[in-house]
Amino acid sequence: MRGTELHLPRGATANARYAVDIGPATAGWTHSSLRVVELAPGGSHAFATGDSEWIVLPLEGGCTVQTEQDEFQLLGRESVFADVTDFAYAPRDARVQIASGAGGRFALAGAKCERRLPARYGPAPEVPVEERGSGTCARRVRNFAAADAFACDRLIAVEVITPGGNWSSYPPHKHDEHRPGEESELEEIYYFEIDGPNGLGYQRVSPSREGGADVLAEVRSGDAVLVPDGWHGPSVAQPGHDMYYLNVMAGPGDSREWLIRFHPDHTTGGYR
Repeated sequence: MRGTELHLPRGATANARYAVDIGPATAGWTHSSLRVVELAPGGSHAFATGDSEWIVLPLEGGCTVQTEQDEFQLLGRESVFADVTDFAYAPRDARVQIASGAGGRFALAGAKCERRLPARYGPAPEVPVEERGSGTCARRVRNFAAADAFACDRLIAVEVITPGGNWSSYPPHKHDEHRPGEESELEEIYYFEIDGPNGLGYQRVSPSREGGADVLAEVRSGDAVLVPDGWHGPSVAQPGHDMYYLNVMAGPGDSREWLIRFHPDHTTGGYR
């Protein structure tokens, strides 16, 4: 699959409701979705969850998230580079309204699912934060909706902060086959923001099969890269500009798990 189909520059999927709107129809797959809604001060946004579960994740600012039975006050954060944030989970077959007195930007990470779990609040202090890798491959992973951190039916989502000049998503790894106990099949979206004006990064996805995903993209704030299959990584941050990405994953497996295989041509020593 050509990289031009998988690299979605800022605005490529924008519409009247969302600054980013990626779903199964856009991506050509079955489960994973990502939307970004921008609210002016005093603004609100309502949507139906349909056959998907969703997490409302503040990127900038705070908001109120309301479903038919529940209401959650999200304190949010100043920016994705500031700290972890609280978040809200909305189940399938629900109506949701997001309202923000001061305005802000909010990611909606979604996955087509079967079970209807209860709406819940995710407190920021309970988000597991992992320092992964070392040296120029050191990065910080915020596992707010990792498979072992927060209960969802299908959705897996994490945030990664890569310091300027560092590599992350390294060694290259993949999760495009069902291999019990070794690898899970997951579609993945990378959504990027770069700290500072004119900052950029690079994202590589290389084929794991004939005709598979093949991307080398220069990414900037608001860009997304789709990973339907393939070895993904490295993600490279420009020196002097920290790089943020939000990973949204889901797949058809019977169990919700993140099992990966590393590229056999790259060592894992000291980097993972």
